[in-house]
Amino acid sequence: MFFVGIDLAWGERAASGLAVLDEAGALVHLARATTDEAIVAELADYVAGDCVVGIDAPLVVTNPTGNRPCEAALNHDFARFDAGTHPANTGKPEFGGGARGARLAARLGLDLDPAAARRRALEVYPHAALVALFRLGRTLKYKQRPNRPFPLVQGETLRLVGLLEGLADAAPPLLLTRSAEWAALVAQVAAATRKSELRRVEDPLDAVVCAYVALLAERRPATLTTYGDAATGAIVTPTLPDGLLPSPRPRAVPALASPAESPPLGGGPDAVAAGTATAAPAASGTGPEPTPTPAAPAASGEPTPQEAAVVREAVRRYALLQPRVADLARRLAAWLTTVLDDAGINYLDVAWRGKGVASFAAKSGKRPGGVPLYPDPLADITDQIGVRVITYVTSDVAAVAGLVADQLTVVDDKDLGQATAHSGRFGYVSRHLQVALDGAWVGDADLAGLRVPSAQIQLRTVLQHAWAEFEHDIRYKGSIPEAIAPDLDRRFTLAAGLLELADREFETIRNRLREGMAGRTPASGAAELRIGDQELAAFLAGRFPDAGWSRTDHYTWMAGLLAELGMTSLRELAGALPAGDSTIAERMNYRYPPGAVRRLDDALLFVFGERYLGLAGNAHRVALLRNRLDKLRSDGVATQPTPEP
Repeated sequence: MFFVGIDLAWGERAASGLAVLDEAGALVHLARATTDEAIVAELADYVAGDCVVGIDAPLVVTNPTGNRPCEAALNHDFARFDAGTHPANTGKPEFGGGARGARLAARLGLDLDPAAARRRALEVYPHAALVALFRLGRTLKYKQRPNRPFPLVQGETLRLVGLLEGLADAAPPLLLTRSAEWAALVAQVAAATRKSELRRVEDPLDAVVCAYVALLAERRPATLTTYGDAATGAIVTPTLPDGLLPSPRPRAVPALASPAESPPLGGGPDAVAAGTATAAPAASGTGPEPTPTPAAPAASGEPTPQEAAVVREAVRRYALLQPRVADLARRLAAWLTTVLDDAGINYLDVAWRGKGVASFAAKSGKRPGGVPLYPDPLADITDQIGVRVITYVTSDVAAVAGLVADQLTVVDDKDLGQATAHSGRFGYVSRHLQVALDGAWVGDADLAGLRVPSAQIQLRTVLQHAWAEFEHDIRYKGSIPEAIAPDLDRRFTLAAGLLELADREFETIRNRLREGMAGRTPASGAAELRIGDQELAAFLAGRFPDAGWSRTDHYTWMAGLLAELGMTSLRELAGALPAGDSTIAERMNYRYPPGAVRRLDDALLFVFGERYLGLAGNAHRVALLRNRLDKLRSDGVATQPTPEP
């Protein structure tokens, strides 16, 4: 099933924007077309089966004058946000012979009833959708108007790009950054020098919004509001959030609103860098700091023409590199997940992202004190390749950091939580590791043209992550009235302090549980068909009291391996394990705290040797276990005789 967006021009002389999303929310087609024939040809492959098509144009127009009922109802809610619609009626020449949108829907074989089943067209309105989706105080000013200067339009367009890319973590997600067509569009925005160059991207951007509303109509219809009805015309849009107020109207259009001044936006993939947007340039260990090219100072903090040209060229080149940057982030996350699982370290999630082009553009233009923060953006912005690991407790953050340091070259290690604490404040807490582009995870990836020397791995507990995401979302997606900003700062600080206390309590709870289970003897009883997951977790907490907890699914997996070995009781397992674990620890030479399941894994490999290696549940990691078995057999000492089940 596909979800199609059409930003339809009212006549066939102007171009219309087209966008198509697949079932996963990934952008698979982005184009412009002029005539109905051309539009049908572009979309034929995507509307042959089940589909929902969002069209930014009137579909049903029956009223001879004035507004349609759906327009009046929508304007009542959205006009105060500058998101009111233009009136459509049969008295206008473009609707006298019927709406173009209705004719196109008929050619595509779509039902005009928004409540229809599998093949339907929806009338949508991007301005209202954007206000509701992103809680905007007013519409974004990315549309061409005579009184809007080029820097404002370009900055607002890049802001829209950033907001849309931020929906990668939404439900349902909108996945744009892996599309070459999207990368080309963003590069065009970044490289533009005239408003006419930006005009060509308006329609495809609106089409992406239309396609996402179509996706919401199928996946989360309860989040949408339908204004009007099928008989007189209906507009479908995300529901206006309760309590959202319009931003104060500026007295005059700013002389300059460059993309360099735009804050980082969204809580999606680019939020990996949330909280570091104002950090110092890359620290030592990531290569020498480039020397800025001398340039004449600009008035009012504006970039010089030379500085602006450097940023535009860097963004243009990054847009071409971004799909490969995203692939590298995926590779690092996959490698790190494998290593964490092998070590048995408990974690909640491993997420990755290649920095979005809009976010890169905004960061490239930062000029604190009137001086470029990143004179050479392609080399100096070090969070282009980003991975985030979320753990449950703070000691697991340290365990993951130790594991990464053992496996990769860490060129920089910043504990931003310590920096916050040393300043006597509560706030953003995250540990950022910059790791070299190591062949262990880069593999055969093409690094040609990539100038950043490292990748960033962020480590947080789930509570630290919740605070960072919420704070980032409020500050950069919401509209915060100046009058309440101090109160919100105070409340964020209070929440950060409470969450720090909660993190400490969770750590204490886990430690107390481990202490209470240390040395416990498995209860006797009749053998079961298999050892249960919870029984195994409790047993391992007592057997290895100094080991960290492992992931829940790892206990399930280990219970399956024990079943393959024929073990059906904890007493049987305890009897099979060696009396002491010092020999295993010495030969494995752990340089990080291994989890409880990893400790058992090594003990079973030590005891059962080749038989354990040959279990069906270990088929995916034979080479890894073979390396470990060689370590356990070091100094010519073989593993213990294999016990009979």
